[in-house]
Amino acid sequence: MDEFFFDIGLIIILASTFGYVARLLKQPIIPAYILAGAIFGPILGIIDNGDIIRTLSEIGIAFLLFTVGLELELKKLRDIGNVATLGGLIQFASLFGLGFFTAALLGYFKLEAVYIALILVFSSTMVVIKILSDKKELDSLHGRIIIGLLLMQDILAIFAISILGSLNDFSLQTMMLSLIILFLLIVFALIASKVIFPKIFKFAAKSPELLFLVSVAVAFTFSIIFEILGFSIAIGSFVAGVSLGNLPYNLEIASRVRSLKDFFATVFFVALGVQLVFGDISKLIVPIIVLTFFTIIIKTLFNFILIALFGYEKRTSFITAISLAQISEFALIIIGFGYAQGHIGSEFLSLTIMVATITIMVSTYFIKFSAGIYNSIRSYLKIFNFLITEKHVLHNFSDEKKHDVLLIGYDRIGYAIFKGLKKLSDRILVVDFNPDIIKKLVRKHINCIYGDIGDMEILEKIDFKDLKMVVSTIPEIRENMMLVKKVKAVNEETPIFVTCMDVDEALELYDSGADYVILPHFLGGEHVSLMLEDISQDITKLVTNKVEHIKELHIRKEHHHHNY
Repeated sequence: MDEFFFDIGLIIILASTFGYVARLLKQPIIPAYILAGAIFGPILGIIDNGDIIRTLSEIGIAFLLFTVGLELELKKLRDIGNVATLGGLIQFASLFGLGFFTAALLGYFKLEAVYIALILVFSSTMVVIKILSDKKELDSLHGRIIIGLLLMQDILAIFAISILGSLNDFSLQTMMLSLIILFLLIVFALIASKVIFPKIFKFAAKSPELLFLVSVAVAFTFSIIFEILGFSIAIGSFVAGVSLGNLPYNLEIASRVRSLKDFFATVFFVALGVQLVFGDISKLIVPIIVLTFFTIIIKTLFNFILIALFGYEKRTSFITAISLAQISEFALIIIGFGYAQGHIGSEFLSLTIMVATITIMVSTYFIKFSAGIYNSIRSYLKIFNFLITEKHVLHNFSDEKKHDVLLIGYDRIGYAIFKGLKKLSDRILVVDFNPDIIKKLVRKHINCIYGDIGDMEILEKIDFKDLKMVVSTIPEIRENMMLVKKVKAVNEETPIFVTCMDVDEALELYDSGADYVILPHFLGGEHVSLMLEDISQDITKLVTNKVEHIKELHIRKEHHHHNY
């Protein structure tokens, strides 16, 4: 059997098996992939085709950034421009300095310390974006700050590699040339997105297969051009994604590329485990412990203070910081590059892969349970209150004002529910964690708070005693269970409506005390059934319903900008 086919086949079988077990045990799936690679790579020695696996994992990074670029709405990042650019530069300079000092304490000097400082600065776009996407938090405020900071880090990583590659003949002219080339490439991408791609994709969109192939071809074209000109393949893919992001077919392209991205992303995490080296681990124990501590504790603490100083709430600052507590996939590229250039020895490969593996596995749990971790330690974070100005607090809320109805989640079905609730009462309080929605509600003078209902600080702000009704449209069982207990503990007579997507979860919510559980698909089917029964008796009602529906869709498109 061909060795390449055998290794890929085994990786998919192992990833599926370990991932399945992780899901059964209700554990994050990424550590399971890494563990699978470690067991069948360095421990048992069954998978050893390292170069091919590394290449495939690099393609995984490229496809991930391609889909991020496709789905990225740059206008959503405008509000976090300062923290992403200025904050990103401060973050890089400060953590680089701290990392260099830490490396010097460990006995590394000059160029070796520079490489260690660089791997400590950058966080993993691959890990963070994947988990936030799974949690549907990319549109949250902390999600946008994280994306902005990661983009800035990726840009700085490109320049770091460019400078390291030209250390022997480094000059200001060389760096300026790199900047000019990068600027021209981005300008070309913007021109192509406005002039060339709309015509090409208008024709390609007539065939789903052709749309998929042309999209992937664009990703590879940009990746190859960026690689030839000395930049990263991953950044080339990201620029390709952004250039296609303005097309009306961007979400369809993203949905078709997603399975390809997931395949290669899985290979990346298994490959990380395969690349672990345990042979000389005893000599690296102290550096591994120190660098892991720096990444998880020092880096998180620094990022928390930095985000807070930019005027964001403690919870937003903390979740942003804890989500960046790992070493980037770019660290592996930088260290591999340094080894190939003869700047560092082979032990740095083992050290970097080991620290990357540990921090990625730990931070996976941090990101998954970030809200719970924050609620557990938030009382200890009060010592940082003097740093926090909270300039970016989003709400239209007063403690003195009484509310009859609490609506959690204004997006999608929440919008329709709000319209109905307005007929019952004007005293409605809306909670949503999408900053765009909160800003629109503030402009309309609707009482609202930005935040997640799983946040204890949000619950403490709300006076549940006087509420006559609570409606939650978020399909998260843990948050809804907590909400039901909170509402019923304060006033058992207050009716509470919650939402879920699963029959078993619905029954569980009923058992916990929910008065009614909304199953959107179930209600949608019932609504269509009633409509069909109605028009069967009078076909003219179909035309009336159609006109009203089109009118409503235009209203939602104009004022809400979301798909329903």
